[in-house]
Amino acid sequence: MKPLRLAFSSCPNDTFIFYAWVAGLVPNAPAVDVHLLDIDQLNRTAVASGADVIKISIHAFAQLRDHYALLHSGGALGRGVGPLVVARKDSPLRRAPAATRVAELADNLARARVAIPGELTTAALLVGLLIGGLQNAVVMPFDRIMPAVAAGEVDAGVIIHEGRFTFGAHGLRRLVDLGEWWEASTGLPLPLGGIAVSRSLPLEPSNSPVSGT
Repeated sequence: MKPLRLAFSSCPNDTFIFYAWVAGLVPNAPAVDVHLLDIDQLNRTAVASGADVIKISIHAFAQLRDHYALLHSGGALGRGVGPLVVARKDSPLRRAPAATRVAELADNLARARVAIPGELTTAALLVGLLIGGLQNAVVMPFDRIMPAVAAGEVDAGVIIHEGRFTFGAHGLRRLVDLGEWWEASTGLPLPLGGIAVSRSLPLEPSNSPVSGT
């Protein structure tokens, strides 16, 4: 059996989850061909059916359920973990005073140049739901967003991963916490991402003719 194509990001959560498998520490586990990609690249790889096992955004998975199944473990789901919308401290965009009072900010963001970490990311879905669709979204790698906002290349940015804790060091301020807004609106924890497995893989190892369902 040829190695499985395994794709995940270099963030600590993903590397921890997959370390034992990648390092050959799981008895009888299949060999893997590892690809480290950022979340936008991961989602686009899944769209192209380019991996057998892959970490993807829940937003992307919702559109790929015919091709991938979501595993029960390894997902990113919780409270207080959502993406943030940030802007420069001197930005005319005003911070929403509470997660339930975002109408004015949403109206202004709809016309602003807002950086997002990929069109199929959960972050992009959330900010789109908040404001009813971005008119001037700018897609860029997640690690470029805070520098781009600080430099004035865009009016605001949707940040993920460790950006939740480091945006102040870039001279930025929070406009709205999309996780808080989601929780206040739905009462539910926020599903961010998960590990998906291709439905083209056999249910049984070796040469079983049975394919995934």
